[in-house]
Amino acid sequence: MTLSVRKVAAVAVLGAALTGCGGGAGAPQGAGQARMGTPAASGPAHASAPAPPSASAASPQAGAPAQVPTLAPGPGGLTPVFERARQRTEKTVALTFDADMTSDQGPRAASGERFDNPELIDALRRLKVPSTVFMTGRWAEEYPDQAKAIGTDPNFEIANHSYSHHAFKSPCYGLPALDAPAARADVERAFAAFKKAGAVNTVPYFRFPGGCYDDQALRALAPAKVTAVQWDVVSGDAFAKDPDAVAEQVLAGVKPGSVVVMHCTHSAAPVTGQAIEKIVPELRKRGFRFVKVSELMGK
Repeated sequence: MTLSVRKVAAVAVLGAALTGCGGGAGAPQGAGQARMGTPAASGPAHASAPAPPSASAASPQAGAPAQVPTLAPGPGGLTPVFERARQRTEKTVALTFDADMTSDQGPRAASGERFDNPELIDALRRLKVPSTVFMTGRWAEEYPDQAKAIGTDPNFEIANHSYSHHAFKSPCYGLPALDAPAARADVERAFAAFKKAGAVNTVPYFRFPGGCYDDQALRALAPAKVTAVQWDVVSGDAFAKDPDAVAEQVLAGVKPGSVVVMHCTHSAAPVTGQAIEKIVPELRKRGFRFVKVSELMGK
């Protein structure tokens, strides 16, 4: 299959993607935002090498894989940030899916709005695509059976996307902001929600809501001993209606070692599953192998 690449305005696409990650609230912010995995402040983009396995590198979830790669802390102990593999010749790519739900969206779910996307998860299983799901704790509470099913399937690993999906830096696409003590507690609450749901394949990785962070956020997150994970390819699936356009954008951006950000939220990203049906066979045709973030980080 050969797909032509549509020209999409980068700023508009990124704004749509991150606004989708924010539940549709607010407009893209200009100054001070981290875009496509680039820190807004002077914090390190990533540490020089993966840290050796240690007790602190183990997943916070009992029963999870005993050791997974993490990055060494940055200067002053700042939380390290991973964007893509250091080894950029092997054709590996990580598809990541943000399972977003903010702490105040329970009434919308109760009224029938779908923040889950089991059809997408089924497609990933059928296509045998190892994937990393960045899940909010509130999503795990709303869909505990799905959180457990994803978190006990060796095809997947669950990473932390906060509990509340509030911002760790302000401004951030209209999201309410957390102070430093609340930020760490929010991360710990999410891990607790995964454990309560019965997920065991959890990893000590974290994705900032909206992708927004600075040195202060990295410092606040440091006691949680996680590696922050950004991305280098924006799928544009948030609020998209054309799966072909999403597929074309991903295929145009993927390079060896890429991390692709997508969504596992039917109401905000309804065509992601259809896009996957086009993305996966085409990338395999090009010689790419799909891996979880944990494998990519170890390269």
